Amino acid sequence: MKKLTFLITFCILAICLLGCSATTVVKDKINGVSFVASRDTLQQKNIDPILNIGANAAAIMPFGFIREKNHPQLQFNSERQWYGERYEGVKQYIELLHQNAIDVMVKPHIWIWHGEFTGDMQMNSEADWKLFENSYEEFILLYAQLAEETQTEILCIGTELFNFVDQRPEFWQQLIKDVRAIYSGKITYAENWDKVDRVPFWSDLDFIGVDAYFPVAEAQTPTVKEAIAGWIPHKKVIASLSKQNNIPVLFTEFGYRSADYAGKEPWASDRHEGAMNTKAQVNLYQALFETFWDEPWFAGGYAWKWFHDHERATATGNNRFTPQGKEAEMLLKKWYLNSVN
Repeated sequence: MKKLTFLITFCILAICLLGCSATTVVKDKINGVSFVASRDTLQQKNIDPILNIGANAAAIMPFGFIREKNHPQLQFNSERQWYGERYEGVKQYIELLHQNAIDVMVKPHIWIWHGEFTGDMQMNSEADWKLFENSYEEFILLYAQLAEETQTEILCIGTELFNFVDQRPEFWQQLIKDVRAIYSGKITYAENWDKVDRVPFWSDLDFIGVDAYFPVAEAQTPTVKEAIAGWIPHKKVIASLSKQNNIPVLFTEFGYRSADYAGKEPWASDRHEGAMNTKAQVNLYQALFETFWDEPWFAGGYAWKWFHDHERATATGNNRFTPQGKEAEMLLKKWYLNSVN
């Protein structure tokens, strides 16, 4: 009798464990780059450097624009935009990437003139919110339809829009339903690192999307060990979110500038003069990979950012985010080629 009871208990536990872990165990890592839109069509020579580092995925980013953070009308798919920022270019980019066996995430962004942070958008009235919601829904559903037509693997339904998410939850619940009615692939939303634990609809999506600019080190040139230690509290929050919602975490953006103190405020993107610090960048990359890439609940991510003109990007010698032509590019290649695909 005791033996029978033990066997029944064992079977129940096994079933429970399998069921609980099914959606959070990632078999194939997304080894991606955030592909910057350009004025031109994409050519094979623009894809080859991505293949060379072993990337199996790319994020393509169409843009919509608003004049101010309280302006209710979103403009998008305009002939005045760069080719890669609008529908025609996004479609061409997807098709060429797919021809090279590179999976795609379509990740629409909003740009507020003068570079104001999108998470701070705040409409002045209910009427303005409704106007904005109508134009935003049109923006997202346009690319949901394109994603379905091109069999794109992932659609991101928004990028760093916390005030919008926080104040208009009913809109987002309906948007998710409307997107799923059109698009059969996987869906995520990309929230900024400091608000990722306050998104109410993670369980309705396929990935918890994180723009992973967490502060992890104060030093001018942090060591890998220092940066790994800095990740500990953030990793606990991220892992807890995955467990609570039973879905994997995807770094919809990750990366660091090749500049001094790059781990202190990794989100800082303003232009500034100064020498390159490629050691800081590569150490921070290494710490991130060591912290996350082997975790079963971690889906992978997209390095920020990758320019289509690889030769120009590598020759520029800038201290900004791109890993191209820097030590960080070789580190990406090492991890991407060695990770499970």
